[in-house]
Amino acid sequence: MENVKELRQQIVSGMKRWEGIEDAALASASSIIEKTRNPFIRLVMETIRRDTGTHHTVQEWIAGSIADDAASLTYEEMDLIWREVERHMEMERQMAAMVKEMLAAVAGKRMVMQEYLLNFLLEDETKHAHLLERLEKIKMGLLP
Repeated sequence: MENVKELRQQIVSGMKRWEGIEDAALASASSIIEKTRNPFIRLVMETIRRDTGTHHTVQEWIAGSIADDAASLTYEEMDLIWREVERHMEMERQMAAMVKEMLAAVAGKRMVMQEYLLNFLLEDETKHAHLLERLEKIKMGLLP
């Protein structure tokens, strides 16, 4: 049991250290935004800054769920919303397919900033699809 306690402390400590690095990354992104008027660079850095905020939320949840030992999830809770989750998975697939079509259209057209942002969108939609797919594995693991 001591190993579990040590592991929990290690994870909470790691999340706190990570949050410190994220704070520095947030300040860096903000500094870059302040130093440029270029809308493309500002958009990229603002996107990173928002993601950093999301990372903070996730890190706090991880640390809090370990420290408080209060995190729980039941199959019934998942089953209640599962049809909507499946619909959302389909929307993510549709959005990824649309982005792939757009990427094919701009390929080789010297639209490098647009291609860069379309690739970002594809990566994000793919990330969302993976999050939902893994959520399905969690649901199956909760079966009685």
